Amino acid sequence: MLQFLMKGGTPLKGEVNIGGAKNAALGILAAAIMTDEPVVLENLPDVSDINVMLKAISDIGAQVDRLDRHTVRITAGSIHTQKVLFDYVRKIRASYYLIGALLGKYKTAEVALPGGCAIGARPIDQHLKGFHALGARTEITNEGALHAEADALVGRHIFMDVVSVGATINVMLAAVLAEGRTVIESAAKEPHVVDVANLLNCMGARIKGAGTDVIRIHGVEKLHGTTYPIVPDQIEAGTFMMAAAATNGDVMIRNVIPKHLEVISAKLLEMGCTIQEFDDAVRVCGNPDKMYTNVKTSPYPGFPTDMQPQIATVLALANGTSMITESIFEKRFAYVEELNRMGADITVCEKGDVATINGVKGLKGADVTAPDLRAGAALVIAGLCAEGYTSVSDIKYVLRGYEDFDVKMQKLGAQIITVSDEKEAEEFIRRTGGMEPLEPAKEA
Repeated sequence: MLQFLMKGGTPLKGEVNIGGAKNAALGILAAAIMTDEPVVLENLPDVSDINVMLKAISDIGAQVDRLDRHTVRITAGSIHTQKVLFDYVRKIRASYYLIGALLGKYKTAEVALPGGCAIGARPIDQHLKGFHALGARTEITNEGALHAEADALVGRHIFMDVVSVGATINVMLAAVLAEGRTVIESAAKEPHVVDVANLLNCMGARIKGAGTDVIRIHGVEKLHGTTYPIVPDQIEAGTFMMAAAATNGDVMIRNVIPKHLEVISAKLLEMGCTIQEFDDAVRVCGNPDKMYTNVKTSPYPGFPTDMQPQIATVLALANGTSMITESIFEKRFAYVEELNRMGADITVCEKGDVATINGVKGLKGADVTAPDLRAGAALVIAGLCAEGYTSVSDIKYVLRGYEDFDVKMQKLGAQIITVSDEKEAEEFIRRTGGMEPLEPAKEA
């Protein structure tokens, strides 16, 4: 089983380039099949979630051409089925975007219900509400798939009961080819919602208001091909910002949109770190005397739930007592037990939505297991700060959302590698000056 193995204690220094946003790219890949003409996507991250989505698109008949590692051309005129029932698509949450895309284009879709990280219930009721409002009929099949079909899709006024990124994008996909005018109120405002809308507009859609809580869509008869660069990944950028802060490093994070990172920068400033913003870069300098702060996750432009585990790791090393309130997903504190094994002092309330973090002077290396994507990244950050060696197992989660995570950390001076067996681990420990190898991490 692949693991990250690292020796902590080295401040990160240097420059790192951020890739395209995974969460935007998944919606954009679905949108690309809504025209028969070629769509060229640039700045596409090479991570497992994206590759699963590309395989699904190819397996239903679309032509997928890799022009280079980060550029793909999709030509969807050859799609021969609207059923996406492959077992592998259940592994990613964003497979549900194919429902909105196929329903919008063909007025029928059947897609295996999605999986993804185990961070609590993430119902699709708001997706269904939007599809029903547009005139679709839906049912869950015996095979565990969602079947949707419509005689015609007709624009309607849709008010989301809760702010949902997935539902906003999915309903937007279906509505761009619907008859008449659709209004989505209480829409999500995240940068990846805006990016999907921008791509659709480049394809000939008529969407206004993306990035606000009211999105207005005038349906068009068809979409056309385009070339489109995917927005930089806000969460990858934030993760490296937290890694710089936690290790007391000095890192220039390039290819970002600083506006998207303002709430993350604000929290690091509160903790005593130094932040410099440039046109397309952010420099983070850590502070060994970090101060406590409180965090509450909320929809954009609030603090992202996908950055909650990473900032918890930094706060575990801050002076004083901090509190994190998770308002988006339950079960998002599954990593706390692993951090506490490394010497952190974190308590989660009985209800499971508030963590109290008492700062400690340092962490110690241990064998830990990643419970989900962002928690895995947080445990890597902890290992880079810890005394001695840390192994993080179940890194399949981390590989879903971070491209070349260990390589990018190495270029910043981190002593970290990916190992697949005990021999590789022992060789790494020998080269980095350790005396005794860690016991192999146990499979979760």
